[in-house]
Amino acid sequence: MSARALLLVLLLCVPAALQGAEAAPRLSLDPESWDFGRTLKNRVIEKQFTLKNVGDANLVIEKISTTCGCAAALLSEMTLPPGKSAVLRVTFDTRDFEGRVERKVLLRSNDRSRDPLEIKLQATVVPQ
Repeated sequence: MSARALLLVLLLCVPAALQGAEAAPRLSLDPESWDFGRTLKNRVIEKQFTLKNVGDANLVIEKISTTCGCAAALLSEMTLPPGKSAVLRVTFDTRDFEGRVERKVLLRSNDRSRDPLEIKLQATVVPQ
């Protein structure tokens, strides 16, 4: 095949390949996890995370859950258009725990590359 023929084939194939690329949401999280450090028993502590859609299609948060009833998570918006952000407010009740405690918040979304997204929370609970 001549160089001219090869160039013609490439010019015809590249636009077709680019058209086949589908728009997709991409979830970005800041910060990715959080360590509350040392804290006392029977305290409710809080951290806010920023979720952003850095993709080119709507990001839909389908479900939010936690690995313990001692943690709760509320999201300000469940659907994020491209470029938009939302605040995820996470609270953790230290209850009667002692020592190093780790819990997770799980986000299910239509970003299949990060589904489910696990947000790790840590704290070292000390007696009063």
